[in-house]
Amino acid sequence: MNTPQSAFRLSKDEYGGTGKRLFIGLVAGTATLLCLLLLCIWLIPTIGFAAIHPWLPVIAGVVFGGAILAIIWLSVGLVLHAYTGKPVLGTSRLRGITIRLLLPLMELMGRMMRIPVSTVRRSFIKVNNELVLSANIRCEPRQLLVLLPHCIQSSRCTHRLTYHIDNCVRCGACPIKDVLGLRDAYGVQVAIATGGTIARRIVVQARPRIIVAVACERDLSSGIQDTHPLPVFGVINERPNGPCLDTFVSIRRLESAIRRFIGME
Repeated sequence: MNTPQSAFRLSKDEYGGTGKRLFIGLVAGTATLLCLLLLCIWLIPTIGFAAIHPWLPVIAGVVFGGAILAIIWLSVGLVLHAYTGKPVLGTSRLRGITIRLLLPLMELMGRMMRIPVSTVRRSFIKVNNELVLSANIRCEPRQLLVLLPHCIQSSRCTHRLTYHIDNCVRCGACPIKDVLGLRDAYGVQVAIATGGTIARRIVVQARPRIIVAVACERDLSSGIQDTHPLPVFGVINERPNGPCLDTFVSIRRLESAIRRFIGME
């Protein structure tokens, strides 16, 4: 832990992989399609509404027009937030809408445009991280949970760590030794999850205020959705041996995130 403090400055670009332009483009495209869809839904039955009551077209116009304006406000706010890195137009409270609504629609649009799903998810994780950072969350070390995937453990290890991470003998064959070093140095919680069900149980037991999760794009995206409204800061793992086998994580990036959220930066 003798690394100079300047090395711990949190660089947002390190935690997202893909740049913001993909997210901005997908948000703009998704918003445009939603607005056109709502406009068509409003225009098609307008004549029939008028036959029922002369005020129905006006009421329908107000409802659908309000929905279109809300989508435009949401999209513009998120785009500006992603571009500037600062909450604008109330976007600091829009993380839930981004997680619940936009991610599935962005993945659908990405498939239509033949953009790999993993690329879309990387972009989503990056913007989610910036939304979490902009909330300026600070907590006690014991209120921060570092959640690791089981594939970070060496496949040749004979020790079971899922339920008792302290069974690790710290041989250095995998990154868990260094992660436990961070736990001992800063006093945060560390756990390993083999899947979504165990991860949710760990979160219920640990009762953290914020989670720093290490995983692949798919697991991070689903985990961010599952644990909402609990904030999750995602650190994408490194997979030199392919998916789900002897993966790695940048300890420097992980330590930077820990220091940021416990108020040491």
